[in-house]
Amino acid sequence: MRRPAKLALVLALSALVFAAGCSKLLARDELNKGVRAYKAAQYETAIEHFKRAIELDPSLLNARIYLATAYASQFVPGNPSEENKQLAMSAIQEFERVLEKDPNNVVALGYIASLYYGLGGGEKELDGIRSYFEKSKEFRRKLIQIDPQEPEHYYSIGVLDWALCHRANEEIRLPLKIRPDEPLPARARKELVEKNGALADEGVEMLEKAIQINPKYVDAIAYLNLIYRQKADLAETPQEREHYFDLADQAFDRQKRLREEAQAAPVQ
Repeated sequence: MRRPAKLALVLALSALVFAAGCSKLLARDELNKGVRAYKAAQYETAIEHFKRAIELDPSLLNARIYLATAYASQFVPGNPSEENKQLAMSAIQEFERVLEKDPNNVVALGYIASLYYGLGGGEKELDGIRSYFEKSKEFRRKLIQIDPQEPEHYYSIGVLDWALCHRANEEIRLPLKIRPDEPLPARARKELVEKNGALADEGVEMLEKAIQINPKYVDAIAYLNLIYRQKADLAETPQEREHYFDLADQAFDRQKRLREEAQAAPVQ
């Protein structure tokens, strides 16, 4: 290759490297501007900066995390409006893109789990609630694989299981006008077993695991009390039903005692 040709190639490569370096610097400037806008709760402005940062440097993972978080920060759990749902889905989409590059990113996994939980809270029908809650549990299980000693992940699945059990139980009782403290007739009980049996078992398992990791996890003990009561409604015999009520009462007494101990403890 002649010297002029070599020189032209070197200059062209240098220009590409320079342009790439400039793009990365500009991307970081956009990221910083976005962070400032985000901290000032100027979410729409922040989103535009984060999008530009990603366009300039697609490898800038923090920009995508911040973009997803800016969408998530505007989402109101339980609000059924389409605009609100779209904010959650935009956040989930961006967090999933983070996971494509970093499958074990606990921030993205945790946010997605929480967003699906919030979306479920905005649904009126049990099937809609269940579809979102099952997605939330899916991401909680991924978090358990990464950090099996974090009790919150087990607790969260237990809470979701209880919520699904409670809703299905209500839907069976209301048309029959049966009070929450009354046993169901055989046919209704069998229907409830089909809907809640596996959920209640999983809920007990998850909450007991959370308590095993943290014996003073008061909220987990409180929900264990509640899900044992769901188990009681599935019981085939009065003796089995009473057994689960006894377990529920024990959990209630335990969480009550822990709360009283916490209130009586001197402030550090």
